[in-house]
Amino acid sequence: MESNTIQRIGQIGVPVQNIGRAVEFYKEKLGLTLLFNTDSMAFLQCSGLRLMLTLPEKEEFAKASSVIYFEVNDIKASYQQLKEKGVIFTDEPHVVAKMGQTETWMTFFKDTEDNTHALMSEVFA
Repeated sequence: MESNTIQRIGQIGVPVQNIGRAVEFYKEKLGLTLLFNTDSMAFLQCSGLRLMLTLPEKEEFAKASSVIYFEVNDIKASYQQLKEKGVIFTDEPHVVAKMGQTETWMTFFKDTEDNTHALMSEVFA
């Protein structure tokens, strides 16, 4: 029997104001791979998930995007590396939850288009 339920997320769209500036940030600062781009869109690869940067087609789509939580192995090292590249963080890495022997750490940052995103890491205590 074929299931019509959602299987996975194939792409996440992030509204931007300037494609060139946004591509540079996500490619050069965050290290994502550019797949291809047009005058109004750019597609980047993030570990099997496609990230679409796009100039909004309508004003209603010009709002900030949802927070994307980028998973990293070592949040403190990643935070330091990105900070050295000029990424602007709104806080420092901190514990947001403890579940048994696992701590979930996060830190939030802004992209060049004023979208808020985060780094996250699960640390085994």
